[in-house]
This record gives sequence, structure tokens and C-alpha cells, in this order.
Amino acid sequence: MYDHNNIFARILRDEIPAKKVMETDYTLAFHDAFPKASVHILVIPKKPYVTFHDFVSTAEAEEILDFYKTTDVIVRSNDLHNAGYKLQINTGEGGGQEVPHFHLHIMGA
Repeated sequence: MYDHNNIFARILRDEIPAKKVMETDYTLAFHDAFPKASVHILVIPKKPYVTFHDFVSTAEAEEILDFYKTTDVIVRSNDLHNAGYKLQINTGEGGGQEVPHFHLHIMGA
């Protein structure tokens, strides 16, 4: 069940400020408030998906493509494709997911 009051839902509604990196019709990317690397950007879909499985099994193909293409643009625009980076998706409590809104971490030096 999606919690419409989670922090990412509130960021999407502009109730909580975020340092935005990129925004498309389907995707929002912003700097992590508590970065674990020199570059730590979160990428989220704008629609209410809880987990990776929820996203890939129910989102439209255009949303999924936009999400991953946006991730690639961010990686390249931060020159991480040459320096190296990590993409991380945590799913569920056992997987370390802290916010119940599907998201991807881009982390690099």
C-alpha cells in the first residue's frame, strides 16, 4: 500500500524542498539530504510506486524508459561514466528501503 505522506510524495507536491537535479514528465532527481558519497542523487518516478517490482510490473513502458534514460543523463552530466559509480535500489524493509516510494541512488566520487 502506498503512503501518500511519505517524504518523496511530499517532495513531489513541493511541500518539502529538495535540491533538484533534473525533472521530466515522469521522473524527478534530486540530491540526497544525507549523502553517502561525494555525488549522491536520488531518482524517483513521479507516480506512486512502492518497490522495484511494483514499478516495472505496473508502470507504462514510457515511464520506465524515461526513468532509466534520466538516470543515464545524470550519470553522464556528472562525468560519473568515466570515474565510476554505483546504482543502488533497496527494496522492502529487509532490503534496506527506508522510504516506501520506489527510488534509485546514484553514488559516485
